[in-house]
Order: sequence, then C-alpha cells, then structure tokens
Amino acid sequence: MGAAVGDGDAPVRRADVRRNEKALLDAAAAAFAASGVDAPVRDVAARAGVGVGTVYRHFPSRADLLVAVYRHQVDSCAEAGPALLAAEPSPLVALTRWADRFVDFLATKHGLPSALGQGDALHAYFLDRLVPVCDGLLAAAAGAGEIARPDVTAYEFLRSIGNLCIGGHDDERYDPRRAVAVLIAGLTVPPEG
Repeated sequence: MGAAVGDGDAPVRRADVRRNEKALLDAAAAAFAASGVDAPVRDVAARAGVGVGTVYRHFPSRADLLVAVYRHQVDSCAEAGPALLAAEPSPLVALTRWADRFVDFLATKHGLPSALGQGDALHAYFLDRLVPVCDGLLAAAAGAGEIARPDVTAYEFLRSIGNLCIGGHDDERYDPRRAVAVLIAGLTVPPEG
C-alpha cells in the first residue's frame, strides 16, 4: 500500500510553493536587471527553469509579476539588515554593506512603482519595511560610537542614497556606490590620531 497524502504533507507543499515562487521572483529580478522590465516572460521562465505557463499560474499578469518582484526585493533588503548586523564585525560595517545592497536595489528598481501605477502603495510598503531596518542600523552604529551625526534619521539617509543613485545608470563616469561611501564617511567619527 502506498502512503496516503494527507494534511501532514500540506506544510511540505506550501514550502515547495514558496521555494518555487522565490525562484521565479529571483529569475524575474535577474531578467529585469539584465533587460529591463519589458523582458519577455519566456526569459523569466527560462531563467527559472520552468514553463511560461508556470509563471502565469503564479503571476497572471506582467504587473502582478513586477509588483511581486519589487516587494520580494524590498523584503530581501529588509531581511539583510539584521543579518548583517549580527554577522559583521561592527555596526558601521553592517550599515555600509546594507547601504551597498540598497544601492543595488535602487539601481534596478528606479521608477518602477510609478510605471506600474502603484507608486503610493509600493512606496508606502518600501518605507514601512526599510525605514525601521535602516533606523536599527543607524542606532547600532551610533550606540557603538561609530557615527558622529546620530541626528540623521533613517528616512533622511535613505532619501540621500536614493538621490545619489538617480541618473547613475546613464553616466559611466559616475559610481553611486562611491557617492554613498562619501555620504557614510560624512556620518562617521574620525579615527583618533
């Protein structure tokens, strides 16, 4: 007699669905980063190793896929903050590494919420997820005595990085990452000499 499929398998199936969806979102993010948000769905499917029908089963429209990718990447950026804070040798290093991830996120997503016609809702989601993470990183660096400007808010810091990233993709002489390093250097406590 074969094993019966029962409720005990439901968590396994849900985990598989989440894993498959994450693979699709990662593949879509890579396709959009390489070819823009107009990348064909067949490219997303090929990167994920699935058929086009599987993509549409999870995301019935391109807009659904774009919104899911955006939210997935916001969530990934948010989850990276505490992980970096726990893994890096100092809060300032964690903040710097997280800012690099945030720059990567902005470089591939600039203008996407507005293009989807969901600018306000996605921007609110972005702020709700990322401001507290950034605030925690800034507070940890300030608490460790590594930041000389503890009055800078997470919102100001994120907006500053965002402004430094605008237009960076059009000018090969400009590296937003270097500009953000200058911003972070402006916050730090100079080493005692």
